[in-house]
Amino acid sequence: MIEEFAEGKTLRLYQNVGQIPVVFVFVVKARVRFAVGKVVTWAKKKITESFRPLPIVTGLVVDVFRSRQELVAENMMLRQQLIVASRKVSKPSFQPHERGLLVLLSSILHRWRQAVLLVKPDTIIRWHREGFRLLWRRKSKSGRVHRSALAKETIELIQRMSRENRLWGAERIRGELLKLGIQVSKRTIR
Repeated sequence: MIEEFAEGKTLRLYQNVGQIPVVFVFVVKARVRFAVGKVVTWAKKKITESFRPLPIVTGLVVDVFRSRQELVAENMMLRQQLIVASRKVSKPSFQPHERGLLVLLSSILHRWRQAVLLVKPDTIIRWHREGFRLLWRRKSKSGRVHRSALAKETIELIQRMSRENRLWGAERIRGELLKLGIQVSKRTIR
């Protein structure tokens, strides 16, 4: 019988069931739960292994209804991943042209997420976004209007003004040039 710890009495860890210690009962229950868990895990593994050919058969049935173009694109994607995986390095990485190829193939394939094995689908989406960022950065730079360099006379004038008027700063020289109708930024004068 389990006695309460009160009024100076000692706590006894025995139950009425044949005077078996409670700790022993808890240990036995824990071991039984562990053994049952192992058996369940083993059974799940065996059931999964027995149905292993099923994905191959269903894959074949699905492939019958896919277009030739899609099958070729998927084969190209898988082949490219095999090329990367077969490199003799500890952690193979995709080179920029291979990343571009996978992004292109993922736009062709409808089920491209199932064909990606070496990287996560989110990684290919990130590569796609990086490619767009680079494309638009390049497009926006090429359309800029570049100012021609300052005329030689303007540069000589700025240097002469700064030599003759040592106390004038860039802002003052800029103001004087504006009076003459020459537009130059303060940073250019520095």
